[in-house]
Parts: sequence; structure tokens; C-alpha cells
Amino acid sequence: MKVYPIIKRIIDFTLSLIALIILLPLLLLVALLIKLDSKGPVFYTQFRPGKNQKLFRVYKFRTMVQGADKYQKVGVEVKKDDSRITTLGRFLRRFKIDELPQLINILKGDMSIVGPRPSLPEYLQQYEEWELERFLVRPGLTGLAQVNGNIYLEREEKSAYDVKYVKEMSFFLDIKIIVKTIAIVLFGEEKFINKSNVKLLKRSNAK
Repeated sequence: MKVYPIIKRIIDFTLSLIALIILLPLLLLVALLIKLDSKGPVFYTQFRPGKNQKLFRVYKFRTMVQGADKYQKVGVEVKKDDSRITTLGRFLRRFKIDELPQLINILKGDMSIVGPRPSLPEYLQQYEEWELERFLVRPGLTGLAQVNGNIYLEREEKSAYDVKYVKEMSFFLDIKIIVKTIAIVLFGEEKFINKSNVKLLKRSNAK
């Protein structure tokens, strides 16, 4: 049994607990602003497949108008100019603040700080065999695909990065991803698109 996954879980639990305590005033403020900005619940929850494809409920701050998911097509990413995004929601999504409630998922053990982002259950029927390797680890708040283009990547391109992460997972890779995530929050995802080696990754993972 590899030692790092155990260490990783200890780090995840400790850091998520500390972060929730420190960020509690911000989280409460965001919750209040969401209620003032638009009608609907503060949180948006959805079941997602996690480690070993076990479903869990993921938490996010609501950034779209109530009922927006009824008009969301499977496999189509929500773009920045989507009319369903609320005024406050654009700000929350730009700086990834909407993802902060997932610290609760990390504390519970559903997720990790770094790992493949939790995908939609509908994707399970679409994945090729090599893509399923992404479910060998806990999904993450951020991941290798998220720091290489995220919404600008196709599903299989994201999977290529996710499987690469699973195969090469280490403390130093996690640190690198976290640092790059901070840069993305500050400067935007569009400046970190990296499709140059996606085809090579996909061929390698499919073998």
C-alpha cells in the first residue's frame, strides 16, 4: 500500500478544517450576498461520482438563477457569458469562491484538495475504459486538468490530464497544482490553456 494517499488524507483533513475556520466570516458574507442578489437557495448541491464511482453530494455556492440546471445540456460547459449566471455569480465563479463549500466535502472525506474534478454521473456511460482510472482516487477541489485549460478542454482532454495525475500523484505534484491554481485565480483560466500534449496523453493512457 502506498504511503502518500494516507498522508494526503491527513493533510486534506487538517487544511480543510483550518480553512473552514479562517474563512467562516467570508462564507457567511457570501451566503448573505447570494440571498440578497437573487431568489433561490444559497447552495447548489448535486450528486457526483467520487472514488470508486461512489456517489456523493457535492456542495457549491449557487451562481446561477434558480432552476438553471433544467436547461443545461450534458457535456456542454457553462461559459463565462452564460445569461443564467447571476451578477454576483460572475464574480464568485471568476475567483473560484463558489467552490469553497467543497471544503466540507474534503473534511468529510468525499474529496481531496487536489485530484480529478468530480464529473457528472451522466458521463459514466460515455467514458472509455482508460478514462475510468480517474476514479481510483478522490476527486479534487482543483486538479491537473483545471490548471491546463479546464472549461476550454473537451471531456476526453480533461480525462487525459486526470489519468496522468492518478499515475504520477505525489506531494510535489500537488504543491505544483496548488500554486498554479492560485495563479489561475489571480490571472484567469484562459492564460493557462495547454492542449499541446493532450493527444499524446490520450494515446498513452489508452494503451
